[in-house]
Amino acid sequence: MNIWDDNWGEQPEDWSGGGALSKRLVERGPLLGATLYELQRGNFMVYHAHHGSEELLIVLRGTPTLRTPDGEQQLAAGDVVHFAAGPEGAHGIRNDTDDSVRYVVAGTRVSPEIVEYPDTKQVTGQSQHGIFFVHELEEAQ
Repeated sequence: MNIWDDNWGEQPEDWSGGGALSKRLVERGPLLGATLYELQRGNFMVYHAHHGSEELLIVLRGTPTLRTPDGEQQLAAGDVVHFAAGPEGAHGIRNDTDDSVRYVVAGTRVSPEIVEYPDTKQVTGQSQHGIFFVHELEEAQ
C-alpha cells in the first residue's frame, strides 16, 4: 500500500453521504484501524464521536476544515490531531478549497462500538462479530 497512489479501487458504500474516497491501510483487526481518505471540493467526513475508540488524524495534503466541539479551524499538511473517545472527541472534516485534501485516520478499535452523529441525530452500533445497526434518535420533548 502506498499513500500517494491514486488508484482507489472499488469504493465501499458511502452511507454518510460525504463523498470521500477511501482505502484501508490496515485490514480489519481487533486493535488498530487506519484508513487513507481523499476529499475533493465539497466532500466531507460527517461530524461524529466514537464512544469507545480514540483516533488520530494526519493531514498529508491540502487544507481541510476541521470541526470539533470547540469550533472550526483550518488545518495544513503535516498537522496531527488527536480525538479522544466520547463527545469531547467529536470531529468532522470538509474540503472547502479547489485543491484535493488527503489524510490518514488511525485509531484504536473496540468492540462493541457506539458512534454518535449529532447533526443527523443518529447512533450506530457495531461489533467485530458482524452486528451493525443505525438508530434514529428522537428529539427531546
